[in-house]
Amino acid sequence: MAAPVLRALVTGASAGLGAAFASTLAGRGVDLVLVARREDRLRALADDLPVDVEVLPADLTDRDQLATVETRLAADTDPVDLLVNDAGFGAYGPVAGSDPDRATAMIDVNVGALTRLTHAVLPQLVERQVGGVINVGSTAGFQPGPNGAVYGATKAYVRWFTEALHVELADEDVHALLLAPGVTTTEFQSVAEVPDGAVPGPLMMAPDTVVDAALRAFSRGDAVCVPGVANRAAAIGSQVVPSAVTRRISGLVHRRFAGR
Repeated sequence: MAAPVLRALVTGASAGLGAAFASTLAGRGVDLVLVARREDRLRALADDLPVDVEVLPADLTDRDQLATVETRLAADTDPVDLLVNDAGFGAYGPVAGSDPDRATAMIDVNVGALTRLTHAVLPQLVERQVGGVINVGSTAGFQPGPNGAVYGATKAYVRWFTEALHVELADEDVHALLLAPGVTTTEFQSVAEVPDGAVPGPLMMAPDTVVDAALRAFSRGDAVCVPGVANRAAAIGSQVVPSAVTRRISGLVHRRFAGR
């Protein structure tokens, strides 16, 4: 029987899915380490949670600040049992004319930080045979994403990295789960400058619903969780329909996201 998760570190915890993970885990008695750039939001959230909460402000695009989080994940004192790699952001529009610095920062957070933090926590998880990693990807990682090319590519990396890790850990009491939500009601859209109305309301999921589905899947030892019937259908369809078709459909959707 797997050991219970007693402490989780959640990145991107100041809003959206990260905050929902923090609140849901706290409701289950799990102590927390909360990571995000906005310390004021982290402390406000921590004050509302009924568990022991450590606030660790960090900009994951900064290598020194990222290293601080890595050190915390590798610590033997008050060890972390579950890493939730939620920090990330997106941007939409054609590659030509887009900001390369923003694209690089997206890769640094969505891919680089996620990879380094996973590397940091795994040795002590395997040694103690407890917990695991939930990496937040996206349904955008299941097909090419014209007009969202860099974001989709980062989420494709998260998908393949996490599914491979799941197999590597098959003989351990440590699990890796890919959470691949569709559009969720968070600040993601405003940060990515997605116009209001670009996504039909019925297709958007609540963060708490997504988190509940993820934690159920993690407890079962699943490799992948795609919450929502429509999102699962789209993910499955992308595996059987040729990419020549899916990339055109994805490109049309992302044109709306880019306001074009």
